[in-house]
Amino acid sequence: MDWSALSKTLSTEHGLDLKIESASPVGGGDIHQAFHLKTLDDSYFLKVNRTEALPLFQTEAHSLETLLATGVVEAPKPLAYGRVEDKSFLLMTYLQMGFQGDDEQRGKDLALIHHQIQQNKQFGWFEDNYIGHTLQQNTWHTDWIEFYRDARLLPQLELAATQGASSDLINSGSQLAEELPKFFQDYQPEASLLHGDLWGGNSSFLATGEAVFFDPASYYGDRETDLAMTELFGGFSKAFYDGYNEIFPINKGYAMRRPLYQLYHQLNHFNLFGGHYQQQSLHTIESLLKTQPGSF
Repeated sequence: MDWSALSKTLSTEHGLDLKIESASPVGGGDIHQAFHLKTLDDSYFLKVNRTEALPLFQTEAHSLETLLATGVVEAPKPLAYGRVEDKSFLLMTYLQMGFQGDDEQRGKDLALIHHQIQQNKQFGWFEDNYIGHTLQQNTWHTDWIEFYRDARLLPQLELAATQGASSDLINSGSQLAEELPKFFQDYQPEASLLHGDLWGGNSSFLATGEAVFFDPASYYGDRETDLAMTELFGGFSKAFYDGYNEIFPINKGYAMRRPLYQLYHQLNHFNLFGGHYQQQSLHTIESLLKTQPGSF
């Protein structure tokens, strides 16, 4: 990245007068380069990628703005996104994270996010966005089962077919998509505001102990999808779920739907990274096909 060119773009196109004193690489991301920028007055967090990645940054900024607008959680504030020469970027406030914090309160914070209900009771988002660098379709639906089938599972299965997935995975996944109603016989989800990609690496704590949420892929959907993602790779304690349950009690059928919602991310990981995620996805599908309503 040409730092002088970035400073000029921020000044002329975004009205930000930043004289960058230093730029230190930050590790941990799989998709973008990241830098801690320091000026004489402040610090900033910068994501950088190729020019064609700009839509990822634009939609991430919109999700962050929405989370911040709730007034119930802390998140990096997006300041600018755009292109500089052959790069695209997203500039945000810098938050010093990585401290110990109150996980029970973090669970309450997530519950308060989920209490933000879409006014028209529709599932989706005002734009398509990205889960990793996979396009995530968000066309508005009035029916959650249709949304999860047509905008989540089936697109991932279609992409998996182009990535060389086995016919067993594709055929079993298609069968599961037709059987979705059995998981919702006694449950009607609300259209809650979601983080959308809430694994342990996308949340942390400030020195004050306050929780921070970042790297969202937000939309309005069943809140259980966020909860299922928190359990897929770990990183959240029992206190987190106790805090969540105190504010927004979890439906008793969640245990039956949890692997259904984790499947979306397993399939996406296969599409992004390949490897063992194909077998993991197939195992999940086969188990879900055997599930009988009321068996949990």
